[in-house]
This record gives sequence, structure tokens and C-alpha cells, in this order.
Amino acid sequence: MEENNTTSPSEFILLGFYEWAHLQIILFSIFLVVYIMALTGNLTIFVVILSSPNLHTPMYFFLSNLSILDITLTSSIMPKLLDICLTENHSITYIGCFTQVVFFVICVVAEYFLLAVMAYDRYAAICCPLRYSTLMKMETCLQLALSSWGLGVLESVVLAGVISRHPFTKSKKINHLYCDMKALLKLSNSSTQYAELTILVSGVIFGFLPLFFILVTYVFVIYSILKIRTKEGKSKAFSTCSSHLTVITLFFGIVLSMYMRPKSAYSIEQDKILSVLYTSLIPTLNPIIYSLRNKDVHVAIKKLRLKFSRT
Repeated sequence: MEENNTTSPSEFILLGFYEWAHLQIILFSIFLVVYIMALTGNLTIFVVILSSPNLHTPMYFFLSNLSILDITLTSSIMPKLLDICLTENHSITYIGCFTQVVFFVICVVAEYFLLAVMAYDRYAAICCPLRYSTLMKMETCLQLALSSWGLGVLESVVLAGVISRHPFTKSKKINHLYCDMKALLKLSNSSTQYAELTILVSGVIFGFLPLFFILVTYVFVIYSILKIRTKEGKSKAFSTCSSHLTVITLFFGIVLSMYMRPKSAYSIEQDKILSVLYTSLIPTLNPIIYSLRNKDVHVAIKKLRLKFSRT
């Protein structure tokens, strides 16, 4: 990388949806509703699981971790976006910008591996039911969850470190909704090939490998389900996997399309729309998807309501 003696700016300018300047109040209202729904839904799932002993199982332990990840992700992006829409204050400090980068990467990578761990949990429950309690001991679940978070932290340090080495003197304006890595690199006046290659390789290692593991795992899961003789048994087994498969499709489909597209197919407008879907819509939909057809969660929520109504 070519050395440059110039210094980076103390702050950046997040342009957001500047193309729709006349719709800022409408956008603020929509984003605020979605953000509140994401927080409320994920906090509800977390509190219900935490306060319901019958939900203290590996599947719900991982689901509570997923809720924390979704809260962290949307809270690292949405407050600033709401501020931009309401007050038109587009500035964000250098530290604030890289804080967004760090938390974004932590949440994305941790969720990759957490979804893979949840797939393994379904594999153990359906393909190895007699060994399930041994394979998914609470100590093992805790180690798997901590490993997912740890890999996210490790990857965030690597990527933030690589990107921060570049001098950002070309412009202070980031044409995005938050401090996106690729949008940041566009501001550098030095060669960014190494950083772009690092992001690409990271996407393969921390994105496609968990996805490949999930796909292989579900081949065995579906094969085992098809061997079940009764329709009721098949239906029950499929229902325990359908929510997870829906979340996987949404999550990997959107995030990988954001960061694994070639330069020729890159469009900032598409990137902004995909970013909204990922940072606000998916955290909102996840608790709905996991609780929609889940009788255990419904019962736990009713019990919790009754408990609070009596106090």
C-alpha cells in the first residue's frame, strides 16, 4: 500500500437517503416504528426465554443469543439514521464511524456461526435423538455461543484494523446509511486492493463456510425426516426446522448479496435498500418468525402476562 502523510478527517458525513430529501419525515416515522418493533420483539423473546424454565433448552438458549445480536446490530445503526432523517445532522465522528464498523462486523459474523450452531442443534435433535442430551450439554452450548461471538470480535478487529490504515482524504462524504466498509474505502486516496481482498476472503471464510455447513447439515436432517413413517412425526420435525430455514434464507441471501457482488454489479442504491432490509427488517422479522408457529413460546408469553397482571 502506498504510504501517505496526510491525515484522516475527524468526522465523516453520512449522506443517508439524501436523494429523497422531501421524504425525510416519512422515512423517520417508518424507521422509528420498525426500530421499536425490532427492540420490542427481541427483548420480549429474550425475557420470555430467560424467565421460563421450560425454555431453558439449547435451541432457546441460541435463540436468546440471536435476539441479543439483533438488538446490538439495529441499535448500532438505526439511532444515527433516525437522527439524520429528523435533524438532518449528517456528521459522524471518526470514532463513531469505526464503532459502527466494529459492531456491524461482530453481529454479522457471530450470526453466521450462531445460525450454523443452531443447524447443528437441529441435526442432533432429529438425527441423533438418543445422544442429544450428551451432544448438546449446556457447557457445550455455552462454548459454541461464546465461540460465535469470539469469531465476530476477531474478524471485526482484523477488518477495522485493515480499513483504518487507509488515509481518508479524498472526501468526507459517505454515500450510505451507515459507515459501510466498501463505502469507506471509496474515500481513500491510496490503493485499496489489499483491503478489498481481505473483505472478500473474509466473506468466503466467515460467510460461505458456515452456509456450506448449514446446507450439508440440513441434507442429513431432511433425509432423516423423510424416513419418519407417520405424517404427524414428519410435520412436527419439519416445523422445528422451518423457522430456522426461513431466517437463514433471509439473512444469508441479503448479506452475501451485499458483500460478494463483483464491482460491475455494484449499485449504491441497491446497497442502501439491502442495508435497510438487513439492519432493520430482519431484526424485526426474526422474533416474529421464531414465535409465529411456536406453541412453547406462545404458552410462555401467556404465563408471563398472567404473572405481571397479578402483580
